[in-house]
Amino acid sequence: MSAITRARMTAEIDGDFVLFLIGFRINTFWKVWKWGPVFAAMPRMLIELARKPELGLLHARTHFGFRGALVVQYWRSFEALHAYAVSAEAAHLPAWRAFNLAIASNGDVGIWHETYLIRAGQYEAVYNNMPAYGLGVAGALKPAQGARRSARGRLGRTDGADQPEA
Repeated sequence: MSAITRARMTAEIDGDFVLFLIGFRINTFWKVWKWGPVFAAMPRMLIELARKPELGLLHARTHFGFRGALVVQYWRSFEALHAYAVSAEAAHLPAWRAFNLAIASNGDVGIWHETYLIRAGQYEAVYNNMPAYGLGVAGALKPAQGARRSARGRLGRTDGADQPEA
């Protein structure tokens, strides 16, 4: 586990990046043979991506819920994400094909994703008494001081002095 940083921090990343959310939802709990392979496919992909940083994944974190899971991913670019998704040599395409053969649109398991292209400087983040998390892992943590003190300052809209004193 990462050490807690006992200070207000923000995250910065060089250049544009992609926020990719992907998840699945179990619609028929009793059909483990349907949702089990979907559940097992994502860890294989994340392990592959962790072993090959040149593919462009900067960071991923999985969140589990009652009916499924969500993986928050930060990618260097949309081109890197798309190249991984369609590569015949990577784990994703065979898993996608297997899903479509076994489940397609029969309703047993739902899958979804959302892709956000983030332009440099068009995001802001703050963490307090936290280990490195999210964009702070994908990019770099910086003290939330000076212009980085306020949300508007982190977006380059003020000098940071608009943050009220605690």
